[in-house]
Amino acid sequence: MASFVAIYAFISMAFLVAYASKSISSGPFFPPAIQNSWAPYTPYFSVQPYAVPPSHCTITQVNLLQRHGARFPTSGAATQIQAALQKLQSATEFMDPKLDFLRNFTYALGINHLIPFGAMQSDEAGRVAYNRYSFLVSRENMPFVRASSSSRVVDSATNWTTGFSSASNHVFNPFLSVVLQESMNDTLDDSMCPNAGSSDAQTSTWTSIYGAPVADRLNAQAPGATLTAADISNFIPLCAFETLVKEAPSPFCDLFTPEEFAQFEYFGDLDKFYGTGYGQPLGPVQGVGYINELLARLTQTPVHDQTQTNKTLDSSPVTFPLNRTFYADFSHDNQMAAIYAAMGLFKQPKPLDPTKIDTGRTWIASSLTPFSAHMVVERLSCQASSVGFRGNGKKERGTFVRILVNDALQPLEFCGGDENGLCTLDAFVQSQAYARNDGNGDFEKCFS
Repeated sequence: MASFVAIYAFISMAFLVAYASKSISSGPFFPPAIQNSWAPYTPYFSVQPYAVPPSHCTITQVNLLQRHGARFPTSGAATQIQAALQKLQSATEFMDPKLDFLRNFTYALGINHLIPFGAMQSDEAGRVAYNRYSFLVSRENMPFVRASSSSRVVDSATNWTTGFSSASNHVFNPFLSVVLQESMNDTLDDSMCPNAGSSDAQTSTWTSIYGAPVADRLNAQAPGATLTAADISNFIPLCAFETLVKEAPSPFCDLFTPEEFAQFEYFGDLDKFYGTGYGQPLGPVQGVGYINELLARLTQTPVHDQTQTNKTLDSSPVTFPLNRTFYADFSHDNQMAAIYAAMGLFKQPKPLDPTKIDTGRTWIASSLTPFSAHMVVERLSCQASSVGFRGNGKKERGTFVRILVNDALQPLEFCGGDENGLCTLDAFVQSQAYARNDGNGDFEKCFS
């Protein structure tokens, strides 16, 4: 209950109104060119307006996978941020007026936990979900909600249920049913592959390239400062964290140019791509368990998986029901990146280059995993009136799937998606051979 009360103590009701056709409030603190360049620290925004399904199709099931809302820095990030800040504050003088605030600045951010802005994001997401999908819900068929066990994820889940309930005028009151412990089998956290590598080599290469001139500029503006290139990717996030915590533009943001923010964005893209995405040999396999759970829900058949799933929970109709029309799971950005890669979304024609920005990339962290990011898998029943031709002159009817990531409809080329982003449920299931085969042996490599 404390997390529920905290939302309303900090946030006016004006921020909490959302409708099915509207996006979650992102807090327009800066122009999108800057604010949407904060990589995984970007506040949620709709990448595209939500597209309603074709008129001949009816949504019969929704599977929501959502990242927690905005948070304080993690403990490791906080240490790195403060180390870089100390180097800049050690200057003997500040020659640029934009640095003057540092004379009396004291770092005071918390660690790990959800912040009021993040609570608001999750509440709004629940309201949007109700207004968009309320036709799927009844008192006998409530959203089934799970969360990974980190406090920021649990709080996001409960704030989402509060928003959902509020939007229904408290007629429908979903609750958090299952918390998956991150020390055990957990399909909502990337904690089960000890042999997986990291993105350090790629992000360090890029930081050395783009960070050096930024460090040189700041050191010149603050004689006595000792910033290095490596400090810059730790320092720029302070702009995002300060802004979202205070819900007002941080003066740290004025220290960097739009070009430098774009370079930091690419740092974040590399981090996710080589951390748990396509660039990490044991990245996609960490998303396999969730996909097998998703397939079970879509087909209403038992879970078949030998990877991250908790077999005890997934074999029980109480902790893993197969008869619901709305499922909501709350997770982390690294795990969402693994799930995208395991599924086949946002696949690059070639790996991201750590030495220069790939301007044609589709793997962009701010669009994939911002704070409160969500992937929605809709199951639809479509009639025979203009579903679209499949090259055989016959229009199809039956059960279909479409996927939206931050409201952007995905083309689903890998399962024959049509102009409406629809592919048959059977084709989608067949396209997920990597997950259905338990990662083709990759999961064993996590431990061998």
